[in-house]
Amino acid sequence: MTKVLLKLAENPAPIEENTESFINSEDEKEKIEYSRLSFAIQNLIKEYKEGLKEKKEETSTLHVDEIASKVARLYEKIRKIIDWKEENLLRRNAIERILKRVLITEISSFNPFFKIKVEEISEPLILELIRGGHLPNHKIPESKTALVAQTLNKYLYLLKNAPLEKTKSLALKTKVNFYNWILEIAACEIEEILAPPFKENALINAMSQTMVEKIKVIPEEKLSPEEKFIQTYIAVHRTLFDLDDAIISYHLLQFKYKNWNSYEKQSWETLAQNILSIREEINQNLNHPLGKDFFNICEQTDTPFTLLGDILDYFRLEPNQIESILSNKEDFKKLIAYFYNQRLLTLKSRLFKIAVFSTLSVFVSNWFTFFIVEIPIANLFYEGFSPFAAAIDFIVPSLAMFILVSLIRPPSSNNLEKVIEMTSSFTFQNEKKEIYEIKPKKRKNILTQIAIYLFYILSCVISFGAIAWAFYLATIPITSVILDTIGIALNVFAALVIRNKAKEITVEEKGSFWEFLIDIFSLPVAEIGSWLANKWKEYNIVSVFFNVFIEIPFVSAIEFVENWRSFLKEKKASIH
Repeated sequence: MTKVLLKLAENPAPIEENTESFINSEDEKEKIEYSRLSFAIQNLIKEYKEGLKEKKEETSTLHVDEIASKVARLYEKIRKIIDWKEENLLRRNAIERILKRVLITEISSFNPFFKIKVEEISEPLILELIRGGHLPNHKIPESKTALVAQTLNKYLYLLKNAPLEKTKSLALKTKVNFYNWILEIAACEIEEILAPPFKENALINAMSQTMVEKIKVIPEEKLSPEEKFIQTYIAVHRTLFDLDDAIISYHLLQFKYKNWNSYEKQSWETLAQNILSIREEINQNLNHPLGKDFFNICEQTDTPFTLLGDILDYFRLEPNQIESILSNKEDFKKLIAYFYNQRLLTLKSRLFKIAVFSTLSVFVSNWFTFFIVEIPIANLFYEGFSPFAAAIDFIVPSLAMFILVSLIRPPSSNNLEKVIEMTSSFTFQNEKKEIYEIKPKKRKNILTQIAIYLFYILSCVISFGAIAWAFYLATIPITSVILDTIGIALNVFAALVIRNKAKEITVEEKGSFWEFLIDIFSLPVAEIGSWLANKWKEYNIVSVFFNVFIEIPFVSAIEFVENWRSFLKEKKASIH
């Protein structure tokens, strides 16, 4: 097994040759003490190996023109900045955009005049994803087209047969939110059909199985076993992979309703009749009062599964070796240390990348509001912008992001030892098991509660007042002061999200006095920024502009280029 570690040190790339020759030679086997893996880890390995064994029964695959693909990928990079989405949400976000664009006539009042055959849009949907770089070229089997079509039929059935007409009191906004929710869930299912995340799902299941045994709710009757598992399951999604409510909702629907993935119309009818109450039930699960407690515990304990995921990736070409590798306790600890250090080395570069795209997204929106809103208002009611004020308007929000990100510190020196200890306790059956308790919060004195809330409001007023005052001193028009203050709030929120991501390999956080002081004034701003960010995603004007005026003609142009290239190739082939 020590040879594996030497191999890791020499070649950090995934193993691409048979490891049989240097893993556990006969001499080494006699000296190794093996420990029994926990049931959760055994299931993790089993699920992962089954996912790798997925057979490719069909050789015929979908492909797109390479030139058209290069242009489409450039557009997707621009959309990445505009939509301000996490890296792991980009593909699903692209699927959502396509669905909303191609199905608008099916879910609108225009549908009697513009009928769409779902079977005719499933393949173009996949091809568009391949062009945009969200799926590999020449790798997706053509058989996936039929599965996507069946899935689209199911969700269109749910949209058209949901009992919305019986609830006349529903506001238009509520109905639009319902349509968006259905399309988000549809995008999740389509993504899992096209790119099954078997490793991620296996890790989520393993961590959920582990943590549901370690978390103890006091009193126990406060939550049923099913409710406890659901809250653990939700917290694991949010902490281990930073997954959003849409994918969590989809997985909860699969867990609660075994016929959710059925393609039988009888199952669809039952789901459609109860879809509004189903959605309400899912929302209650997502917003459970104890959800934060489960989240805090899982946030402290997700590092072991992050590192186990790295080990699975490394040995993906030799999956039969994984169980014996993990069972060797001493060398297992060395493996954990190696992958911990690998993540530590790349942490700063990954955080910088996140910071750049988050800042660019706000910068683009700032550019849009500056030229479309701020300048016309400033010229109409004020004396316009001075060059200095315009520079401050652009530079300060971006500068604030980088200052906040620069304050992020790496884990403490003794963190690795604690990571190894925790990972071992989760991996092996005979290790000491720690219990994490969720107890009822003690009621604070009413005067104490009032004092805390008043102090929180005061810190919020001071923070926003200081930001607005600084912009005002730069002789920026008052309307721009308001918009720039909003921009700072968004940046502070993004910076705190990035700070949380920096804790991916931290199991015990030790805050400093300065962090405490910064939190006093930054958290109220970040909370407002969080609310604004959610509204930005909901009412993203720049995104709507791109969808309507740029994306539709752009996609048509790309398809024309691809068809034209195909036509030229046929003509060239006919010339002898």
